[in-house]
Amino acid sequence: MVDTNLGLVALAVLAGAIAGVSGFGLGSLLTPALMFSMPTAEAVAILALPHAWVTAVRWLKLRREIHWPTFRQFGLASALGGLAGAALQSQLGSPALTVILGVLLLIAGITEVMQRPIPLPRTPAWRLIGGLLSGGFGGLVGNQGGIRAAALLGFRLTPRQIVATATASALLVDTARVPIYLATHHAAIASRIGLAITIAISATAGTFLGVPLLRRMPPATYRRLVGALLIGLGLMLLAQVAVSRTP
Repeated sequence: MVDTNLGLVALAVLAGAIAGVSGFGLGSLLTPALMFSMPTAEAVAILALPHAWVTAVRWLKLRREIHWPTFRQFGLASALGGLAGAALQSQLGSPALTVILGVLLLIAGITEVMQRPIPLPRTPAWRLIGGLLSGGFGGLVGNQGGIRAAALLGFRLTPRQIVATATASALLVDTARVPIYLATHHAAIASRIGLAITIAISATAGTFLGVPLLRRMPPATYRRLVGALLIGLGLMLLAQVAVSRTP
């Protein structure tokens, strides 16, 4: 049975559209929403399936735009770092790291909105280092998409190349983690399969709304938009830490 929560449907459509434009946002928006009705581990596991589906759909639409030198270096390193960070999250994750990530996203977003971006060297070494650091840090905090997009903004790619390369990296992570969640949380996933289907359908609809905007959006407008989204994500992470520390 497909879940028909209209609020969740609207949020999933919005998240899919945002991810279609920026390459991140699906997990950032939907995970907190699911956490109102279930434990965090279950929310992450259940969302992993529609996340993988929607990421694959976005990859199919943008696969010709992938910047392969960046993907082979930054993207693969980011995926490996993200998986390693996620595996170590229970031992090394902390609110302090979330605060640091939130501040970094704020800085990255503000520089883009002010049109004063921080350029990164386009050398293989920098791509590898940037991929490992951003992926590992995002994996430890549990929010990989935002920091991945922020780093890719520094490599002076076109908007479609940024989203396509980020999407290809995210698909690698999803391919590795979905079998793990199916093995460890199969009962929770089976009991809420209708919810997962609802999210997948709604976010796919959002993807078909968001991706076409990339063709019509000037690069400067795109960077300011993504900068604003990074600011929003950074503020959300800081707010989560503040709420968690409230007695």
